[in-house]
Amino acid sequence: MVGNGTMNPPGIAGLSLRQAALVAGFGLLVMIGTPVAEFKLLPGLFVPENPAASIRNVLQNRGMLAAAIIGFTVTFVADIVVSWALYALFAPVNRAVSMLAAWMRLVYTVIAFVGVLKLVAIYRVLANVALVESFDPAALESQVQMLYLSFRYDWSYGLIVFGLHLCLLGYLAWRAAYVPRYVGALLVVAGAGYVIYDLGPFIAPGTDLGWMFVTFFGELVFMFWLLIRGWFLQDPMPGAGSPPV
Repeated sequence: MVGNGTMNPPGIAGLSLRQAALVAGFGLLVMIGTPVAEFKLLPGLFVPENPAASIRNVLQNRGMLAAAIIGFTVTFVADIVVSWALYALFAPVNRAVSMLAAWMRLVYTVIAFVGVLKLVAIYRVLANVALVESFDPAALESQVQMLYLSFRYDWSYGLIVFGLHLCLLGYLAWRAAYVPRYVGALLVVAGAGYVIYDLGPFIAPGTDLGWMFVTFFGELVFMFWLLIRGWFLQDPMPGAGSPPV
């Protein structure tokens, strides 16, 4: 089932619907560096309850931390491109809401980038042997712990904004005549999952919300839809109906 939104003239933001979908789809595919960094590299380095172990791990595996930083950076560059492409894809449905969604993704990107700069600081400090030796061990552990926790807090807060962005995308996808409605519904569920999960420590401290991870798969469905069906999207001719799904 598809939505029944209306269409404005094609070619918004200099992209056709097909181009916008494919740019967004491949941009999302490039972001594989973030889950690798978040779920593989960082957990192998940082032990939240043991900053001494975290410092030892980073000193022994600085390349892992560098790879995580690079992965996040590539993702943030891709986020800027994806924001532009998704604006072009959904502006025919509602230009104002599509612009708001794009800005929300950019705001999330800035917040997350500021957070990752804390990882950069950790890397630079621990890469400087003379600086490490000049620190009192307890002071160094406190500094690294503070920087890492600050990164985690910034990242979590940015994902709240990202969740709101997904909710807006879901609304636009639901209304679009050229996107299946199930894609819009899954995006709204994914966005709500991010918001609830990352607000959990504030509204329900101590509650286990790990099960909400399943809601995030809506993003994958959206990415695959863009990469598979995006090739077949067509801008309508003036006076014609909506493009095929």
